[in-house]
Amino acid sequence: MTLTTRIALINVGVSILVLALKYLAFVLTGSIALYSDALESIVNVATAATAVLALRVSARPADAAHPYGYAKAEYFSAVVVGVLIVVAAITIFREVYLGWLDPRPLDAAPKGLATNALAGVINAVWCAVLIRTGRRVRSPALIADGRHLFTDVLSSAGVLAGVVVAGLTGWERLDLILAGLVALNILWSGWQVLKESVGGLLDQAVPPETLARIRQLIAAEATGAIEAHDLRTRQAGRTIFVDFHLVVPGDMPVSEAHAICDRIEDALEAEVADVLVHIHVEPEAKAKQHGIPVL
Repeated sequence: MTLTTRIALINVGVSILVLALKYLAFVLTGSIALYSDALESIVNVATAATAVLALRVSARPADAAHPYGYAKAEYFSAVVVGVLIVVAAITIFREVYLGWLDPRPLDAAPKGLATNALAGVINAVWCAVLIRTGRRVRSPALIADGRHLFTDVLSSAGVLAGVVVAGLTGWERLDLILAGLVALNILWSGWQVLKESVGGLLDQAVPPETLARIRQLIAAEATGAIEAHDLRTRQAGRTIFVDFHLVVPGDMPVSEAHAICDRIEDALEAEVADVLVHIHVEPEAKAKQHGIPVL
């Protein structure tokens, strides 16, 4: 079992634990805001389970039907997470609306507030683990789930503050106002996750700094060639695809041109994790004079 899969499985257990704590906090206080917070945690459990499924699918090796592998399955998971974040925000807005029409007495019981705070701390620590691990292994599913949990941390903090102030002042609607503001923040986070996921599904290029490093490596390792042009990159989950045309002298033996390609591929694989390189060799008549110059 890979590290990513283990983290995703642990994430399901953590999500269930946090859900139980938040629901207990609602039972102890009767706060609509805390109830909304617990409802959002149901989404956390669903998204954690979705991430596990996506990681299992994306880990499958390439086959005849999918020669480039299943890495994009993680982007579908991230899209689902984004949609569920939006659903959570809408659910909170609904609870705020109903609570505003029919305010209920609020019991800011210390045990209930402490239970919700504990759930928030667990989420804060765990979302940091998810995001850090997701970036290290370049997993869109783990990163998206970590960001989702971060919105849950913000939501819990805002709701908890509202319940405390409302309990001290006797103004029950204050926690509803804060819950609505937090829901707006959650809605924005869901949009960001969806936007990034759609970019991956549309074969988005690598970040500018990664592209610049790829160009440097090609220029440094292509000694003997004339230029490289039509460089293209795309990302699919953890995999980065790089393809370009390499112009060599017309009289260069195939073995020498092949050796240059091997040298470039080795350099890229050493610097860029999970990279797949495709090089199309062309004679000097195909030079465009605006490609990557060879150092």
